[in-house]
Amino acid sequence: MKMRILHRYIGFFLAGIMAVYALSGIVLIFRDGDTFKSEVQHKEKLKPNLEEEALGDALGIKRFKVAKVEGNNVFFEGGTYNSETGQAEYTTKELPYVLDRMTHLHKAKSSEPLYMLNVIFGLSLLFFVISSFWMFMPGTDLFKKGMIFAAIGFVLALVLLFV
Repeated sequence: MKMRILHRYIGFFLAGIMAVYALSGIVLIFRDGDTFKSEVQHKEKLKPNLEEEALGDALGIKRFKVAKVEGNNVFFEGGTYNSETGQAEYTTKELPYVLDRMTHLHKAKSSEPLYMLNVIFGLSLLFFVISSFWMFMPGTDLFKKGMIFAAIGFVLALVLLFV
């Protein structure tokens, strides 16, 4: 009986967190495209005469690659950099602020404070998995059907992971 009570109240507590994770997970599915993103114009003053790798790091652009150089102007996807003045102008595509913050839940690293929420959430979900087997008496038809569905879900997850 105590397992049911724990399961119920932890479930109510985590309902909001699960809703945020669900929405941010859906947004992350589309991260390889521009769905939900809008263009943002940037103008930055950088150090002059930066090399390609240093320029990419300074701009925070992953997989940065120079397309061409004409005089003092360095052209790259979405922008330009004047190597004499250090002026950079470029366009990025970014998620709206709220969606961007929500997706950081899934991508939190152990060096960020959010990682503890991820650990607690993961452990809570693991508790849900384990405690659900105490919700019904073993040997009953309902328990047996539940075990069949659990096995099907486990196999489906493995198939989707490795196919």
